Amino acid sequence: MTYCILVVDDEDSLRDLVCTCLEDLGSWTTIAAASGQEALVKAETSAIDAILLDISMPGMDGFQCYKKLKENPVTQHIPIVLLTAKVLPDERIRFAQMEVAGTIAKPFDPTLICDQIADLLNWD
Repeated sequence: MTYCILVVDDEDSLRDLVCTCLEDLGSWTTIAAASGQEALVKAETSAIDAILLDISMPGMDGFQCYKKLKENPVTQHIPIVLLTAKVLPDERIRFAQMEVAGTIAKPFDPTLICDQIADLLNWD
């Protein structure tokens, strides 16, 4: 099945790499967003199967974006996977309190990211 994933990251090169991996290795469709605000608009106006969300972004960070996605009836059902370099113990506790499908730590292995996402979302 072809899935559509919204990739949210403020780093252009990382966002492009993730999108390329998901498209080439997973045969999935991607939509890119460079900010939390852009992600909110695209999530509400596109048919998204999952969101890969960076936490550390200027302006609206991933935590704020997550909160707004969960408050919106149109987007609250979309599963979210966090893609973040923030994996300190206190942050893991905060992540565990969020209703996310899982977390992928940066740096990630580009050859494994599709399998990681599929496992977290129970996609075949």
